[in-house]
Amino acid sequence: MKILITGARGLVGRALEEHCSAGGDEVLSYDHQSLDIADARAVHSAIEHERPDAVINCAAWTDVDGCETNAEKARVVNSLGPQNLARASRKAGAVLITISTDYVFDGRKEGFYTQRDQPVPISVYGRYKLEGERRAQEEHARTIVVRTGYIFGPHGRNFLSNVTARDLAVRLRELAVLDLPGVYHVVNSGAGATFETFTLEAFRLAGFSRDMLEVVAGDSLGRPAPRPRNSRLRCLLSEAVGLSPLPPWQESLAHFVTRDW
Repeated sequence: MKILITGARGLVGRALEEHCSAGGDEVLSYDHQSLDIADARAVHSAIEHERPDAVINCAAWTDVDGCETNAEKARVVNSLGPQNLARASRKAGAVLITISTDYVFDGRKEGFYTQRDQPVPISVYGRYKLEGERRAQEEHARTIVVRTGYIFGPHGRNFLSNVTARDLAVRLRELAVLDLPGVYHVVNSGAGATFETFTLEAFRLAGFSRDMLEVVAGDSLGRPAPRPRNSRLRCLLSEAVGLSPLPPWQESLAHFVTRDW
């Protein structure tokens, strides 16, 4: 399979490149310097020239607070970027997978968010990621939207997560092969975890004392962008189309902490 990856120097992009290359795919990797997804002409030129079977968009501006203070940049990258990729993918006959976020929800729900729930973003980041989903889907029927969040893994800066970059990479390629358009919620299996629960488990696995951890309320941090209080995801489609559940988050966290990659 010939796969073009955008955002290839990021956490997910690197994991995806490694996974696909190891599986024998022809991988075309573009970081922001080599391909700015906000540049419609450059996107069209690259995809038209390479003619991939699948385009997997790992590029985004994920600085949630930065988006809150620079809405125009958030719009151009996170909304228009996926649209540019969708248009070029349609013309090249490629399936497009674009990564979205759990932040499209407002966090007021007590349980898991599924595809039946109406997105109600409460931040600039969430609003333009949702707009990017919709623009891509309107532009290209063969668009797969993957909502996920709090990704961790080698080369990354995010510590807390619901899904590892490795597990997400595996699922992204599976979806590319499946080529069934729709919105998929991709997270590790399990009942979910709070930041505190997740961090305590990471400390335990690493042999650190929980006395080293100070728990504070998120609202006390004074961050510019509001965050959903709860953004746990569950997918209604994955098992229905034959995709096995991802490993439990505790198992993937143990692999990460012990560097079992």
